[in-house]
Amino acid sequence: MYSVLRPEKLGNKSNFANTTKRVRDARHTLQPLREIWLKVGLEKLENYEGVAVKALLDSGATGLFMNTTFAKEKEFKMEKLKNSFLVRNVDGTTNVRGATMHQVECNMFFKGHVERARMNVCNLGKTEVILGMPWLAAHNPEIDWEKGEVKMTWCLPICGKRKQEVKEKAVKRAE
Repeated sequence: MYSVLRPEKLGNKSNFANTTKRVRDARHTLQPLREIWLKVGLEKLENYEGVAVKALLDSGATGLFMNTTFAKEKEFKMEKLKNSFLVRNVDGTTNVRGATMHQVECNMFFKGHVERARMNVCNLGKTEVILGMPWLAAHNPEIDWEKGEVKMTWCLPICGKRKQEVKEKAVKRAE
């Protein structure tokens, strides 16, 4: 397979100029979606109280994160980490609030998908929750970047949604 950026590999030489023009046009006319926000539900483990939140889907983030202010306002139980660690911002600078010393464990709901999530608590500015690469790698969601839609079509067997589907199939077979 050849790269779109090497149109000379896509066809014969007579078609080269036309293909090059189409590639250039596509790169200049696409309006890339830079962010995808998901409406997720978070449930506290100790009292099953639910909180709706907008979570940023971020492939550059190395974990799952919850904003310190949000965690305190919504009264999530914060557990102290055995080892704190520094969080770096997108620009490489150290987070202004210093090391991350706490985490929150909660149930997370998204479009019929349910899972137990551990989120590191740190300063995220105006963002309440970030779902980073570990979440993306674990669930491999189908993402439509143009529409900003995320579908949970590739969940692994260990995923809460898939567990429920397996249980439902087993019940039907037993009947």
